[in-house]
Amino acid sequence: MSEPTAPSTEEVQRAAEFRTALRRFERETDRIARGSGLTPRHYLILLLIKGAADGTQRSTVTELVERMSLAQSTVTELVARAEDAGLVQRESSPDDGRVAKLAATTEGERRLTEAFRSLAAERRSLREAIGRLTN
Repeated sequence: MSEPTAPSTEEVQRAAEFRTALRRFERETDRIARGSGLTPRHYLILLLIKGAADGTQRSTVTELVERMSLAQSTVTELVARAEDAGLVQRESSPDDGRVAKLAATTEGERRLTEAFRSLAAERRSLREAIGRLTN
């Protein structure tokens, strides 16, 4: 088996620029989430619930576990804290009464919207960095 070809200086620079942009985006997201009265993980939970792949704006703990790549116990605790903070609520699934769907409360929606709107420029910058990485 032959040795892999070393990346060019330009490839490494683009990857480094992207990683820097990603880290900047994460830091800014955390800062803005806190300014909107959310912990960074509560922001992520609300974002994943509202952005559910099926378009329902509902999610289960199991779906959050998969999307967040965290342990079930960790997500269960995060959801419990978000419930205690009045940000999410459990609803019985109309399809299966044994399954609880999570939905944002009115307050959760308000805080998510505030943070999400404030992050528009950061999302745009990250998209641009992704574009430079793939060119």
